[in-house]
Amino acid sequence: MPPGSHIAAAASRSWSLIAWKYARATVVGPLARGLDWLSGFVAASIASQPSAPDPGGSAGPEAGPPIGGSPRMGGKFQLRARAGRLISVAVPVYRGKFGPKQAERLLWRAGFGPRPGEARKLAHKGLKRAVLSMTRPKGRAKLIGPKPHVDDGLPLAPGDAWGHDHLWWLDRMVRSNQPLVERMTLVWHDWFATGDVGQDALNLRQNELFRHKSMGSFRDLLVSVTRDPAMLVWLSGTENTQWAPNENYAREVMELFTLGADAGYTEKDVREQARSLTGWTNDWDENVGRNNFHYDLERHDPGRKKVFGQSGKFDWRDSCDLCLNHPAHDDYLVRRLWSHFIPTRPPKKTLRQLKRIYRKKRRSIRPLLEAILMHPALYQGPRMVKPPVVQIAGMLRARREGVQRESWIWISDDAGQRLFQPPNVAGWDEDRWLDTARVSGRWSAAANVVDGQRVDDDNYSETESAAKAVQKALRFWGNPTLTLQTEKELLRFARRVEGAAEAEWQQGTYRGLRQNALRMLVATSPDLQTS
Repeated sequence: MPPGSHIAAAASRSWSLIAWKYARATVVGPLARGLDWLSGFVAASIASQPSAPDPGGSAGPEAGPPIGGSPRMGGKFQLRARAGRLISVAVPVYRGKFGPKQAERLLWRAGFGPRPGEARKLAHKGLKRAVLSMTRPKGRAKLIGPKPHVDDGLPLAPGDAWGHDHLWWLDRMVRSNQPLVERMTLVWHDWFATGDVGQDALNLRQNELFRHKSMGSFRDLLVSVTRDPAMLVWLSGTENTQWAPNENYAREVMELFTLGADAGYTEKDVREQARSLTGWTNDWDENVGRNNFHYDLERHDPGRKKVFGQSGKFDWRDSCDLCLNHPAHDDYLVRRLWSHFIPTRPPKKTLRQLKRIYRKKRRSIRPLLEAILMHPALYQGPRMVKPPVVQIAGMLRARREGVQRESWIWISDDAGQRLFQPPNVAGWDEDRWLDTARVSGRWSAAANVVDGQRVDDDNYSETESAAKAVQKALRFWGNPTLTLQTEKELLRFARRVEGAAEAEWQQGTYRGLRQNALRMLVATSPDLQTS
């Protein structure tokens, strides 16, 4: 059973109900009945799509149905070290057509979707240059497009105003010319999930840490996270002393961050790791208050510990290295990183090859990520459900719009992903992206964009055919790629509306209503919820 398919029935019912309510609230008569009918197709199609995968799920094939072109397998993934030395590892590379469809998928999986014309431009580079342009961007990131502000026109205050941290980061997702850096920042935010610690400044500081180390050494990242103030508060690191060890971080650093559950470690290993991690504090300072985060040797347990069968006077850095050198780590990291980009488990041979890259490149994420983004499974495998903030950022990018409404805070939350507030230390549950409690948020997100630019159906003078109406709605969203089935159903709906007007004077109104409805239905179609 594909991941997420168990929510199919619930998602179908929810999607149909939302479309029905929208139809009754915005259109009338035959047009509403047409929307009612089309919503059934949308619901059934959405429910059949897999969500983000379980890293421990069943293995997928080395290649599946392509999204375009004739697939060919073979070749080696090659990466060039900074000194120019070429390293070859026999990881399969996608050899099929790399056109706009494939580039569009890459931009969604490794970013937040294309701006108008961006997929075609990226396709001209070819697969390798396209991937390298994302993993090895030149210079500092630039924010392109309308600057963010709140409803009254004032600028954002992410460190002070409630919810502005979410808007600030959403703006970076929308405007950054280095989308993979922001996407990897989101990956690490989910991986090292840290919620509200009472000071926005600490969460923002951690966010910048993830951005700065987004594709570098995982060891450097883990060491930095272990001493990060937000994490020290979130998982009680400052409460962990030699007199009263706290196991929170010790447990999660193994179970969630480096090894996975049931990886062969014991409760005694957790206790001994907790002893190794003692020493951090944020005692009071008259200049910075409780932000005086530092390491205090007097709070550290100096005795011998035994972790994973090894003995020594381990400290917090040793704790990180013990996890990274554990036999389960390479497998866990590769599987989990893969699962953020490809909705099938890596084949066994590919898994071995990716682990070799990870070890050979001293735990660097960049070359591992490049191999994943060039793998045939990304372009020939099944589609993935987009995380809510990815979907929202993508809609704004497609429209070249900025983050200029505070309502994006509540809409994102309704859709299931409020940035800086993951549900728990395990991060977000991707199987819930399209459940009955969350799917309405996606409809609200589309409405938030469309309602601001609705055509005036009372004065709509366009006389376009049904086909032209669908094309116009697609242009509104930057001409996204749709499956033939979705295009046929949208066209069928448009034709039903075309003949619905009973009098000549009604035709303009019905065409205007149809255009607004089509824009909503394109944005909420199964093809735009997945990539």
